[in-house]
Amino acid sequence: MIESISIIFPVFNEEKRLNDCFQDIEKFLKNSKIENLEFIFVDDGSLDNTPIMIKQFIENKNNFKLIKLEKNIGKGGALINGVLASNNYWVLTLDTDISVSLEELNIWIKENYLDNNKIYFGSRNIKKLKVDAIFFRKFIGFIFTTICKILLKINIKDTQCGFKLYNNEVGKKIFSNLKETGFAHDIEIVLIAKNLNIPIIELPVHWIHKPGSKVDLIKDSLKMLLTIIKLKNNFN
Repeated sequence: MIESISIIFPVFNEEKRLNDCFQDIEKFLKNSKIENLEFIFVDDGSLDNTPIMIKQFIENKNNFKLIKLEKNIGKGGALINGVLASNNYWVLTLDTDISVSLEELNIWIKENYLDNNKIYFGSRNIKKLKVDAIFFRKFIGFIFTTICKILLKINIKDTQCGFKLYNNEVGKKIFSNLKETGFAHDIEIVLIAKNLNIPIIELPVHWIHKPGSKVDLIKDSLKMLLTIIKLKNNFN
């Protein structure tokens, strides 16, 4: 049973999708039996109404806080700030678009999946899962996973799902060593964990494609490939 957890949301120009996030949080609060909850929004230099909306939502809520970064440094950088500022025993990171709902955490707890000394990755590539995604995204994901397996010897089926759980000590150890601040940070997390002999367990999640993603599948995939080559050299 999880008694305390910090939940980290990296946020950048999300004014059109924040209300869905807020609704998911409210639903989770009604159903959760976790005694001590901390919610941390890390605004990664948003230029729209994102920080205003978050401030309005968290007003008079003692267990919510906003970390505002002056400029955009990338999802990985936002997560570094959030995880290192967390206070509770467990740390969950997830995407603000709620492509994976917080309700998945309750399922993991109910199924007794969790152990203190492991990292847990939500996975969209475990058989029998319901994944609502466009074909092209699935295809790019398959190619990406294959490249990681060949070049980096990574056997994780889904590194890029944003729904990840750590105990606080492990999380801070990982993120204090993280150098990649963009979308490729997930790959470096796997490599750091491997060097530290920390097991990564993939657990099923229900994932739904949400419009408005900041990821350019072609442009960012090329960037990721270059980063993978760099990481291969760094972790040899």
